[in-house]
Amino acid sequence: MTDTAANHRKPSLPPADWTAIRADFPLLTRQVQGKPLIYLDSANTGQKPAVVIETVDDFYRAHNANVSRAVHTLGTEATEAYEGARRKLAQFLNVRGDDLVLCSGTTFAINLVAYSWALPRLKPGDAILVSRMEHHANIVPWQLVAQRTGAIVRVAEIAPDGSLDLDALRAAMTPDVKLLAVTHVSNVLGTVNPVREICREARKRGIVTVVDGSQAVPHRKVDIAAIGCDFYALTGHKMCGPTGTGALWARREHLQAMPPFVGGGEMIKEVSFDGTVFNDPPHKFEAGTPNISGFIGLGAAVDYLDAIGMAHIEARETELLAHATEELDRIDGLRIFGRAPEKAAVISFLVEGAHAHDLATLLDLEGVAIRSGQHCAHPLLQFFGVAATCRMSLAFYNTHGEIEKFVAALKKARSLLA
Repeated sequence: MTDTAANHRKPSLPPADWTAIRADFPLLTRQVQGKPLIYLDSANTGQKPAVVIETVDDFYRAHNANVSRAVHTLGTEATEAYEGARRKLAQFLNVRGDDLVLCSGTTFAINLVAYSWALPRLKPGDAILVSRMEHHANIVPWQLVAQRTGAIVRVAEIAPDGSLDLDALRAAMTPDVKLLAVTHVSNVLGTVNPVREICREARKRGIVTVVDGSQAVPHRKVDIAAIGCDFYALTGHKMCGPTGTGALWARREHLQAMPPFVGGGEMIKEVSFDGTVFNDPPHKFEAGTPNISGFIGLGAAVDYLDAIGMAHIEARETELLAHATEELDRIDGLRIFGRAPEKAAVISFLVEGAHAHDLATLLDLEGVAIRSGQHCAHPLLQFFGVAATCRMSLAFYNTHGEIEKFVAALKKARSLLA
């Protein structure tokens, strides 16, 4: 680490011991291509601490049973642990547990809103407003709904620095807009959007808001109640939890009015061939056997993040981002996409004369894992006029030393492509 970089970085908040915390992650000790792994792809999926892995293992070894179906001891233990995870996640987000639908992740959560809230309500002449920086999971469902209802999808544009053009966004909130879908944090640019202000402006105009929190919840304290949105979607595997986990929070009035999206067991009170009486929210949206072990593991991940403290995590990642940005800015011919004033620890970049996939492949030979491609954000890359980018994404378990090794590997890869 250079002296200049150190002088520009704020010290970590006590009492976090980042060396000890890093040791909690078994996978970070492995080697790739004969070299120590440097994992810089946490925006894609987060690594799992041992306590999460052990919690999932313990469920299958000692408590495996289905939930909400059996009165025997194992069934009771599984149900209590599963519903306990819901309560932990709700407290983590400052919401009520019975307003939190557990599902496979953000993609399912947004589709639930699209098909259960939007599809029955939208009509020709209505508009859905989405931002240019959205992940495909917050674009494609709205296009499918628009095709079936006659509504249209409109785009709220961004500024050259990757920030959302808030004046243009407010101007686009016309009376025909019924729903606004916006990401809390961009998965490509790292831009942190002022979702509380955006939702306040939308609510004044009677516009329902859907916030994609996939890249926010793992990296900063998220208070959904303070944001004031109508729907908030999140993914568990990016926040140190198992894959196939996530949640949709929704205002109670929406959950009560929305019909079920998927039918089956558990989401009912009574079934006859004359009709069905559905369960109360959130259970009426949770048909079938859920990912029980995954959600119990997610509950352990919430406990783990809480024990560190989200303020510590955000401060640590801000330090790492500042270091990485400073180092990359020293490389001639390297272009960073996204310079918004408030950013999460994500840097998308290109190096002149090198294809993103070639760079990522050569970096992998040095043990460095980054993402290359379009990052499920084709419209955003079209805005910048590029076909693909490299993306390094940091988490609190990364180190300053890893950043310097990454930069050295990047320079080596570039020299091979020159």
